[in-house]
Formats: sequence, structure tokens, C-alpha cells
Amino acid sequence: MRAFLTMLGVIIGVASVIAMLAIGQGSKKSIQDQVSSMGSNLVFVMPASQARGGVQLGNSGSQTLTMKDVDAIKSNCPSIIMVSPEVRSGGQVVYSNQNAPSVIYGEDVNFSDIKKITVKSGRMFTDMDVKSSAKVCLLGKTVITNVFGENADPIGATIRFKNIPMKVIGTLNERGQNNFGQDQDDMILAPYTTVQKRILAITYIQTINASAVSEAKTQDALDELTATLRTQHKLKEGEEDDFMVRSQAELVKMFSSISDVLTVLLGAIAGISLLVGGIGIMNIMYVSVTERTREIGLRMSIGGRGVDILMQFLMESILLSVIGGVIGILLGVGASRVIAGVMNWPVIVMPQSVIVSFLVCTAIGVFFGWYPARKAANLDPIDALRYE
Repeated sequence: MRAFLTMLGVIIGVASVIAMLAIGQGSKKSIQDQVSSMGSNLVFVMPASQARGGVQLGNSGSQTLTMKDVDAIKSNCPSIIMVSPEVRSGGQVVYSNQNAPSVIYGEDVNFSDIKKITVKSGRMFTDMDVKSSAKVCLLGKTVITNVFGENADPIGATIRFKNIPMKVIGTLNERGQNNFGQDQDDMILAPYTTVQKRILAITYIQTINASAVSEAKTQDALDELTATLRTQHKLKEGEEDDFMVRSQAELVKMFSSISDVLTVLLGAIAGISLLVGGIGIMNIMYVSVTERTREIGLRMSIGGRGVDILMQFLMESILLSVIGGVIGILLGVGASRVIAGVMNWPVIVMPQSVIVSFLVCTAIGVFFGWYPARKAANLDPIDALRYE
């Protein structure tokens, strides 16, 4: 019982480390998959933040991007295969006596290929719809449910968005929530010219979405975009860009680094309990040396060397730590699977975490067992035999 209670600290520590690292790695992989699902070779351009009178106004009202920029990108960026201008607006969707808040996205016909959005039923709008600013749209599942009802077929119906009537020509496949809590199905898709002219009444565009020829060409695409837009905006050398160019790879890298920091933090917190378990082993080994002082003296008196006594207690400490580590590994893997099954969290048990946990357990057994074992090996045989 004492041996089990001694190992308990190591068991809990190892199980916690494995479970915490599994949760951290699972979250990292989930974020990477979520971002990559939108296209690993996706690049996009946004207006830069503006300042007026020393006050930062943000980029929401910036008018630096126009369709001339889109045309220039198509002509001068060989690493870009597809481009789509984007404008968007929030508002109420109205149908009959039902209404709900949503966001309308004005896009080009290439948008679905760039962002990996697929049509469930009906059709996508065409180049002719874009050129004529046709009042047509596609709806996401959330909008359909909120306005038309569950499992309704809205194709052919006419909705109103900011009092502009729009005919529903298609529905979008369900995408669910992303890792940032955003409902990806709460959207209306329409030609960008329709949103730009009929709803927002603006001449500029808010974002440029593009797709590089391949993931390997993403950096070339970023460089070409930057050079083209600087030329297009007549920016002199030394002037700051009035736009921001980003890629999906940068987002993956950023969120992965954040996830790595959180994973290390979780592992460090769990590692504290592993350290406490090692201190518990040292404490029990000191008690064991004191209780067995006469045994140590007897062994030495019949020829036992200091190294023999040292190895005896050191091996006992290592065994306690390693056995506790093995039990902790099994418990940690089991706990990770329970978390994944019951709480539906993304969990990935990395082999490296299991191996490292086992090695750490062995190191703890050696480190925290060395001093009690050394104390036992340095006992004087005569004093040990006299010990009561």
C-alpha cells in the first residue's frame, strides 16, 4: 500500500502530462485542418489601417482597393491562378413574415473554387449575373433554417435584404462552425456587383481573395501581389503599403505557434505534479533507509560494499518510478480517449509524449533515489548495527 501511494504522485503526473499534451496537439491539428480547409494556397488582400489627425480609424472604411487592382493582379501575377473581389454587409433577411440577421457576401464566380465552397442544390451565379448586377443569391443552411424553417427548399423564393429583393437560385453545403466559433452557414452569397451597387452603393471593394498556382508558389504570389499593388497605387520607395497581403500559410503558422505555447503551458502545469511525485519517492526512500538501518549494517558486516547498498536502494527507487510511469501512461491514454469520446474534443496522443514521459519517470527514479541510496551506502556498519 505504501509503495502504491508512493507511485500515485508519479501516476497522476504522467497521466496529466499525456492527457494535457494530447488535448494541446489535438487543438493544434484541428485549427490547422480548419484553416487549411479553406485552401492552403489561399492569399488575400485587405486595406491597411488608416490614420487621420493622429487617430487610427481602422480599415473598415478604407477605399484603397478597386476593380483596377483586381485586373492588374490578373495581368501581372503569374503565380495567381484565380482572383475574386469581395464586399460584404450585415443586415436583416426578410421572407414573408419571418426575418433574421445575417451577412451577405458579394463575390465573383471564382470565389467558390478559391474558398472551397460547394453548391448543394440549384446553381451558382454566372459571369452574366455578375456583369448585370443580377439580384440573385445562394443561402447557407443557417439562413434557410432561420427564415424558411428546417429542411425547407428556398430555391425560387424571393427574399429581401435591406429592402432589396433577391431571388434564391441555390443553397450551399453545410460547413458548420469553425474553431473560432463563427457559424460558416450563416451567409448569403451574391454577385459582388449586386452588393456593391444595389446594397452598399460604393465603388471600391473591401477584400481581394486569390488562389496561388500551388502551395509552393504562395510566397511568390505574395511578392507579386505586393509589387503589383504598390505600382498600381503609385507608392514611392520608402512609403508604407496602404494594403495588407496575407496568406493562409501565415494564419496556420500563427495559430500553430499560439497552440504550441498553450500546449507547453499545459504540459508544464501537469509536469509540476510529476515533480511532486518524485519528491514523494525521495521522501519514502529516506524513511525506508532509516527503517532498514540495521539491515544495511548487517549486509555491510558480512562483506556488502557501498556500491551494493547504493544499487539496492537506487533500483528500488527506479522500479517505483517506472512502474508508476507505466500505469500513468495507460491511465493518460485512457483518459485522452474518454475526453475525446465524452466531450467530443479533438485529442491526439503523440508517441513522443509517451516516450518522453517514460524517460522522465526513469530520470526521476534515478535523481530522487540517488541521495537516499547514497546516504544508505555511506552508513558506518558499526553504527548501523547499534541503531535501534
